[in-house]
Amino acid sequence: MTCASCAARIEKKLNRMDGVTASVNYATEKARVEYAGGVAVDDLIATVEATGYTAELPPPPAAPAPTAGPRAADGGDPAAAPGAELTTLRQRLTTAVVLGLPVVLLSMVPAWQFTNWQWLALTLASPVVVYAGWPFHRAALTNARHGAATMDTLVSVGTLAAYGWSLWALFFGTAGHPGMSHPFAFTVSRGDGGSQIYLEAAAGVTAFLLAGRYFEARAKRRAGAALRALLELGAKDVAVLRDGAEVRLPIGELAVGDRFVVRPGEKVATDGVVREGGSAIDASLLTGESVPVEVGPGDPVAGATVNAGGRIVVEAVRVGADTQLARMGRLVADAQSGKAAAQRLADRISAVFVPAVIVLALGTLAVWFALGEGATAAFTAAVAVLIIACPCALGLATPTALLVGTGRGAQLGILIKGPEVLESTRAVDTVVLDKTGTVTSGAMALTGVHVAAGEDEEAVLRLAGALEHASEHPVARAVAAGAAERLGALPAVADFANVPGLGVQGVVDGHAVLVGRARLLRAWAQELPAELAAASSAAEEGGATAVAVGWDGRARAVLTIADTVRPSSQEAVGRLRALGLRPVLLTGDNARVAHTVAAQVGIAAADVHAEVLPEEKAAVVRRLQEQGRVVAMVGDGVNDAAALAQADLGLAMGTGTDAAIEAGDLTLVRGDLRVAADAIRLARRTLATIKANLFWAFAYNLAAIPLAAAGLLDPMIAGAAMAFSSVFVVANSLRLRRFRPLG
Repeated sequence: MTCASCAARIEKKLNRMDGVTASVNYATEKARVEYAGGVAVDDLIATVEATGYTAELPPPPAAPAPTAGPRAADGGDPAAAPGAELTTLRQRLTTAVVLGLPVVLLSMVPAWQFTNWQWLALTLASPVVVYAGWPFHRAALTNARHGAATMDTLVSVGTLAAYGWSLWALFFGTAGHPGMSHPFAFTVSRGDGGSQIYLEAAAGVTAFLLAGRYFEARAKRRAGAALRALLELGAKDVAVLRDGAEVRLPIGELAVGDRFVVRPGEKVATDGVVREGGSAIDASLLTGESVPVEVGPGDPVAGATVNAGGRIVVEAVRVGADTQLARMGRLVADAQSGKAAAQRLADRISAVFVPAVIVLALGTLAVWFALGEGATAAFTAAVAVLIIACPCALGLATPTALLVGTGRGAQLGILIKGPEVLESTRAVDTVVLDKTGTVTSGAMALTGVHVAAGEDEEAVLRLAGALEHASEHPVARAVAAGAAERLGALPAVADFANVPGLGVQGVVDGHAVLVGRARLLRAWAQELPAELAAASSAAEEGGATAVAVGWDGRARAVLTIADTVRPSSQEAVGRLRALGLRPVLLTGDNARVAHTVAAQVGIAAADVHAEVLPEEKAAVVRRLQEQGRVVAMVGDGVNDAAALAQADLGLAMGTGTDAAIEAGDLTLVRGDLRVAADAIRLARRTLATIKANLFWAFAYNLAAIPLAAAGLLDPMIAGAAMAFSSVFVVANSLRLRRFRPLG
């Protein structure tokens, strides 16, 4: 497929079959088809082929192997075919630029036109038109066989007309005579055109449009990367227990019922249940829950989560396609395939515009013959119609605005994936914000120190920080980092011990120190006094983690640990509201935490969705869409990938996971939520520029076509007018370089 209208044509043909419902995605080059009755897969493929395209079933899913690398959800290698296509396009584009640029310069600058320069121009332009422009000619032939016309048709007919007329002028006219010059003459008068060549029009149009096609193909190549990024998260091998000994096996050989070992820092290989040991599991990538979950015998764990504490033995209960990670991969695939590809304005108009121009050119030829004006004048007028209609500016309208807009975005930390992204930004009225890592920092931090009467805060931090520094638990790291930030170097620890699920103990500066849950201190007869118990309860009610500290037989303090709101989040929410967007908070965290964060940044309580499972996030976005809202989603975790793909506009935080970044339409490199408002503003500005470019590209053509048909615009002036329209479109696009972020 070469444009969105190709996908629409295939989809239309498939849906005409009895019992068939089809959705064709131009970006991923896949069709999702539901069929019933007497329809067979061969019938579906035959219908696609009868439409002028090819189709095949995806290969069956293959089990991942450590040496094979990640595979797409359909089991194929998604990068192979697009990679070959991209290489070929790059070769054609290089040919067009290297050979076409001298042709344009020679044709446009009379001072450089040496004797017989036109024959050098022909030699250079021929490979550009024939080889570099072959994708357009091939598509035009395919469309013609099936009675259809797209922008490819007009590009092919226009460039071949300019090239063909140049050949006629060189071999049968006077353009091939030595000493021929090629000056510009901006006058409207009748002429035979036999002394003019239009090789620069053919070569320039081909090069410009190939550039647009290349950048589009490069963006499409990444369409399947979200699924590959998801699968990359899974463990590649696993330490399985066999007869009491650990045997390292590829993940594909793990079976339900196998027991495997997960050491601190390792990923859990698959969904299972803990059978031995205890630890803290960091599931933030999958669940969005910022606080690690304590697990022990009998507790479930999900594959791809990280063991942040001690050694555990897990029994596998789901493997392969049944795991939570695999289900999330399917959610992303479903959301991507269900998202309609953008139907570009240029292709919609060209469906009518292209045949009309061709008919008009033939009509012009026939009328001039009928008037007895002669073959030369008739062909001059007909070719002028084709050249002035050749959509050089039309082909530049989208890629130039997109390139300038995306280039300016990259400078500001905003990555826009393609032109289809922009069409959603203007209609967006609701923005869904993931909490962890988006509105908040996504990392645990020491947020409060509550000491008992008579205790010194610095002493509490020095002893607690030193003890926690010896632990790998995320909460412990937050305490240690907070203490080190305030006090600097921390003392050494002796007799350190981890108490699974409760905390840590050890000797610091001669004191027997306990840090952890209140139950740990209670076990050593260190009851929290009333003021510390109240501080602990208040912290937990606010969604924070309370850590008790005691030494030498008495509870001394309570530390509060929480995922802190980013300093810029409140301002960012205000900017999003100023753009007419309604902010909604979406999180897997508990309701207390969610409402606390929402109140801090200015999101209404009614717009908070808390305790949402990963597979439910996309469903929440879908429900908002069913209510008639056009939804933008901002997220950073794997658990956000499906929701980002489901949303009308996905904005991924660049500080997040590859899966989220690849599933999003816009990437905010800096991880600052304020950039989300700038991203939407830039996307809307770029879309408006594209639409203005398209309008003026057609306006030039439509205004000049009657002059060309009347014989008042020879092909050279037609080429100049077309070049001027291109300059206007490029200049208009360059205005995007002046885009400035707020504040």
